[in-house]
Amino acid sequence: MKRICHLTSVHSRNDVRIFYKECCSLSKNFIVYLIVSDGFGREKINNIDIVDVGKHEGNRISRMFSVSKLILKTAKELNCDLYHFHDPELIPVGLRLLSMGKKVIYDVHEDVPKDILYKSYINKHFRLILSNCFKLFEHYAAKRFSAIITSTPYIRNRFYAININTIDIKNYPSLTEFHETKRWNKKENEICYLGSITSVRGLYETVKAIELIECKLHLAGLFDDIKYKETVTTLEGWKKVIYYGFVNREKTKEILRTTKIGLVVLHPITTFMDSLPIKMFEYMSAGLPVIASNFPLWKDIIEENNCGICVDPLNTNDISQAINYLLNNNDIAQKMGENGRKVVEEKYNWEKEEAILIDLYTRICN
Repeated sequence: MKRICHLTSVHSRNDVRIFYKECCSLSKNFIVYLIVSDGFGREKINNIDIVDVGKHEGNRISRMFSVSKLILKTAKELNCDLYHFHDPELIPVGLRLLSMGKKVIYDVHEDVPKDILYKSYINKHFRLILSNCFKLFEHYAAKRFSAIITSTPYIRNRFYAININTIDIKNYPSLTEFHETKRWNKKENEICYLGSITSVRGLYETVKAIELIECKLHLAGLFDDIKYKETVTTLEGWKKVIYYGFVNREKTKEILRTTKIGLVVLHPITTFMDSLPIKMFEYMSAGLPVIASNFPLWKDIIEENNCGICVDPLNTNDISQAINYLLNNNDIAQKMGENGRKVVEEKYNWEKEEAILIDLYTRICN
């Protein structure tokens, strides 16, 4: 069996896309290693050898250089046939492995040049210059890699013009993970949002929207900004929020099993409008109707399959009306949830993406 190695300097060993989907799927046909930098040591899980180079506590810049150096050293020692890296800061590592005659895949989770334009910690006058410089460097490297994997068709189109061996592997849920649901008539008026919590992900608007609604909001995720957290937690609607912080997959399943509605009301910024958020599809997989931002791409999915309601994410009244409507029309809400589960079973599932991934690996390794 061929030896393959996934590399990440940013994500944890239990990252859903990297470990539970890609690595676990590939372990059926390959010997799989995963190099991480999370400080929890070396272990073997699901027949995948997880190699930890240690956690670095410095700032972003020092982490990029020191951790990348350790990851490259470890990757060389493992001497695998193919390397698959997941973070843009590891592009130099990928190029070095390529120069050693190794096959290398770059997994592009996000459109980084566009993301840079919205990074609050970067001086706004410097963002455009940095974005353009990174794009040039990324394109230079992408031409040389054995293959490019992207998380959406939109990002794929940008890279396909540079490297024809580019495919998209969507981050859809596995059919087996969220198939157990609580009987609808046993559920309370409870809704949920799971994911990163930033000022552009719609939590402020959601908490405002539930102020006059008899419901509970189950909230799981980490705030990225203490000031934003203080702003949201002082709202009147926060009294109706059950906040968990970061949760594992088992707790995620429990929340999705017991709630009635899943929300993904991200703000209309460019980096979101062309995305395919995993949480939206996890809600659908769990049989929950979705309240989502009214982006054209999302509307095509939600409205075409009648599995939720699309709203103006900046309009608190829009969000409030959608929540009220679904909570007060149980038959309609339940039917929308069933429609969402059905379309996940037919189309938006990891099992279909897994076949594409394994086919790519088989072609490259042979």
